[in-house]
Amino acid sequence: MSSELNILALYGLYTCVILILKVTGATGQLGMGYLLSSRDEHRTLTGITARLDRALTNSVTAMALFAPAILILALKDGFSPATLTAAQAFLIARVLYVPAYGLGITGIRTLLWLVGFAATVLLYLMALMAS
Repeated sequence: MSSELNILALYGLYTCVILILKVTGATGQLGMGYLLSSRDEHRTLTGITARLDRALTNSVTAMALFAPAILILALKDGFSPATLTAAQAFLIARVLYVPAYGLGITGIRTLLWLVGFAATVLLYLMALMAS
């Protein structure tokens, strides 16, 4: 398996960790009974748990954009040192993004989001140029 595919797998596992952290916080705030219910009554998360919830949604969106670029490159046998660098930049930015979001560090959070997004766009451009 290529390093880019390993990075995709690592990001998938990281997203699972974010989900576990969010559910752990939600259990403390909302109670297990509510989480096991049909949740017809809307309750709102607060604080770091609410920020983790939003970071999780953002991370799933990032995965939905990142994964196809990596898979297209794999199908086209288009991996290169440049694609590896872009994938690494994506992973590092996204791993740092979640704690920045959770801790409410807005300027850094936005910069990290931009780095991850730019890396994803570059991967698509490289996928289009691959033979």
